[in-house]
Amino acid sequence: MSVAYVTVTVLTALINGTAAITYLIGHDYPKAMVTMKRLPLGWMPLLGSLLAAGAVGLLVGFAVPWIGTLAAAGLVLYFAGALVAHLRVGSRKLTGWAVFTALAVASLVLRVPGGGLGF
Repeated sequence: MSVAYVTVTVLTALINGTAAITYLIGHDYPKAMVTMKRLPLGWMPLLGSLLAAGAVGLLVGFAVPWIGTLAAAGLVLYFAGALVAHLRVGSRKLTGWAVFTALAVASLVLRVPGGGLGF
């Protein structure tokens, strides 16, 4: 396991776990983002749960590699959906999206040198 992989994966799990908590407790910022994207506020627990599952899955992936691979791929898909949601409403505020996506992609890509994707 490379230092880069461990560092990026832990950082990705940390920021996604933090984001999950803000969605699950109903913080104002994710409410504003969901409203801006014209999504139902009732989706917040689902979105938070998906982020939490991705964060936990990345950490479990240190012990069970294929779970980490699936978690990283799931986060990449989650943020692909977030991009579509942003563009659908004409939002060009994509800095946060870019950071989260780059870390999710890096977590997935950095798995390869350590012995494949874990399958």
